[in-house]
Amino acid sequence: MGKKLLIILLLILTSCADKADLIVYNAEVFTSNDSSPLATSFAVKDGKFLYVGDDSVISKYSSSNIINAEGLPVYPGFIDSHAHFYNLGFFNNQVDIKETKSFKEVVQKVIDYDKINNKKFIIGRGWDQNDWDIKSFPTNKLLNEAFPNKAVVLRRIDGHAYIVNDYALSLAGIDESSYVDGGEFIKSNGKLTGVLIDNAMRFVDNVIPDPTEDESIKALLSAQEMAFENGLTTVSEAGISRQQIELIDSLQKSGILKIKIYAMIENGPDVDYYISQGPYKTDRLNVRSVKVYADGALGSRGASMINEYSDKKGYFGIIRTPIDSIQSLAFKLAGTKFQMNTHAIGDNANRIVLNAYRDALFNFRDPRWRIEHAQVVNEDDIELFNQKIIPSVQPTHATSDMYWLYDRIGRKRAKHAYAYQNLLEKSTVIAFGTDFPVEDISPIMTFYSATVRKDKDGYPEDGFQTENMINRTDALYAMTIFGAYANFEENEKGSIEVGKDADFIILDNDILRSSEASIPNTNVVATFINGELVFNRRYN
Repeated sequence: MGKKLLIILLLILTSCADKADLIVYNAEVFTSNDSSPLATSFAVKDGKFLYVGDDSVISKYSSSNIINAEGLPVYPGFIDSHAHFYNLGFFNNQVDIKETKSFKEVVQKVIDYDKINNKKFIIGRGWDQNDWDIKSFPTNKLLNEAFPNKAVVLRRIDGHAYIVNDYALSLAGIDESSYVDGGEFIKSNGKLTGVLIDNAMRFVDNVIPDPTEDESIKALLSAQEMAFENGLTTVSEAGISRQQIELIDSLQKSGILKIKIYAMIENGPDVDYYISQGPYKTDRLNVRSVKVYADGALGSRGASMINEYSDKKGYFGIIRTPIDSIQSLAFKLAGTKFQMNTHAIGDNANRIVLNAYRDALFNFRDPRWRIEHAQVVNEDDIELFNQKIIPSVQPTHATSDMYWLYDRIGRKRAKHAYAYQNLLEKSTVIAFGTDFPVEDISPIMTFYSATVRKDKDGYPEDGFQTENMINRTDALYAMTIFGAYANFEENEKGSIEVGKDADFIILDNDILRSSEASIPNTNVVATFINGELVFNRRYN
């Protein structure tokens, strides 16, 4: 656009035309709206898109708040369909043990952290034995030597295993005779190692001090800052309590917490309360789903498999919620307006959940129930996915797990893992998330992993199982309009359309058209929620 034309347009936009709260022009707008996929400008009024079109027509609107996007790409605000927003903020104040190369390095990081923070109860997260030279689970011997009189709890990267010291085991009342369904106390020569898998972790959870309300608020605001910096405007919170939901609601209503949350109620006593009350909806909070755990994670061998693990003979993983409980909850929720969102990673867990959904939903047209992760699906069960069941997946899991996947489950089963294109074809909709803080919060890396199937270093050269690569348009939809659809919110967000919430972002790189190598280096320039600038690298 020429300089003179820009000056003339600017004069028109500030004239006596119809008033708008915000005008964005000279942009490459990707709307996520099939009927009108591209635009160059839009106007916002009262938090909604008032007009979406080209620069010649937008001259009928005026505003004192005008942004010349200078040709940069504009997208609907990104939606993370599976994350742990509440936990992310706390993770920022815990021991960061990601990308460690040995358990010795993990312990040293805890020692260094303790010298500075000197907390009575140390919590860390991020270890992954698959990244170590010795890839077996460690024992807590080094941890006991360093911390004989202080509890230390270190969560695995996937959140499905702890390693804790003996002091923490004692506090939790765990000994060699301890047992729990849906979990495991790992032992060596009959002696506890300090490694706890899935439901065994609950013993320790019961003795971890509860955060204060102030700590919780600080955590939420910290997580919000990170979300906005990465272009997230809505986050699906994958399993929180009524108390946490009500705190989020109060902070949103006070104007402190601006991010939008789709809250999945953790499976427990709170479910009956919400069923009795019905779904709860405000302009920023939506409570109408229940988060259930069918199994554990593949990295810690907690994922429930039909056949034994390739690297652990005779072992099939863990079912965290009994099969009859999954089935009964499915029938219970089918008669309500609440969505059932079930964590299923192993092929056995996916089979159990798919069958439970099929039986419970036979008489319901549009339930939009979700399988969270849908990570390994047996080839005989892929047909059980359909328009009633939405796969809610995390593409960076594929590029994080690919290094050890074949060792864990073999190449034949791995062929049906992270099969995003197959799942999209069956369900017609797929929702993308990150599972942060398990993975990095970046939706740009989600997009890259889905469309390129490589890690940030460009490995492998030809991509990982590229037959299940998602094309760039569908990947954008999976982070915008499909994510909104999975939350029953497609009529209010997820695309840049007149009447919808003005949630949008400006990037410094066109991820739909740029080279694949440039995608990971893309930055968010600005993030807007309801037309309000909430993150800014460029604009006043």
